[in-house]
Amino acid sequence: MQLRDLKAPDSRASIAAYELAADYHSPALLNHVLRSWHWARGFAAMESRSTFDDELLYVAALLHDIGIAEPFDNHTLSYEEAGGHIAVALTTGAGWPRDRRVRAKDVIVRHNWAAVDPSTDLEGYLLEAGTALDITGARSGDLPSSFVGKVLKKYPRLTVAHEFTACVSAQAERKPSTAAQRIVDSGLEQKMLKHPFEAARSE
Repeated sequence: MQLRDLKAPDSRASIAAYELAADYHSPALLNHVLRSWHWARGFAAMESRSTFDDELLYVAALLHDIGIAEPFDNHTLSYEEAGGHIAVALTTGAGWPRDRRVRAKDVIVRHNWAAVDPSTDLEGYLLEAGTALDITGARSGDLPSSFVGKVLKKYPRLTVAHEFTACVSAQAERKPSTAAQRIVDSGLEQKMLKHPFEAARSE
């Protein structure tokens, strides 16, 4: 797996998803969603998984945290559900059929599951793996170190540990029945502060 081999899809939906993420995310969170797609693609290559829908995966990756942006923060829905509905709206405008629009929502919602079965949702599995790596450090030693280093150089972590922890903690405080509370209770703050990619920055 080489970074130069990964090209973002150039479809209407993909371009729109990037522009929306860039407009509403901070630089640190934008880099997070971009890294998440790269990690997802890296796991796909490492595990010889080639049947995934990369446009769907890319759009879901770029929008998976858009629900924590203040203009899209829903009073009752979890941030991943809110983000899923935003993906439905965006892909409707891009002309996706209804079943594929629903898939975009499902993939985004499932990125916050503890695990996703690749036999039932390959894109959801890949996005969960990619986001888990970037946030908690799960499977941090699985991808080639040269690939990881190049991705981190192109999309540095910046202040993602502080920003993401603050955003999800606020979600959990206001919506304790959502996945945000489980994520906080699982030790999010310490996992992010002790993330191996954070440690690598100080070396």
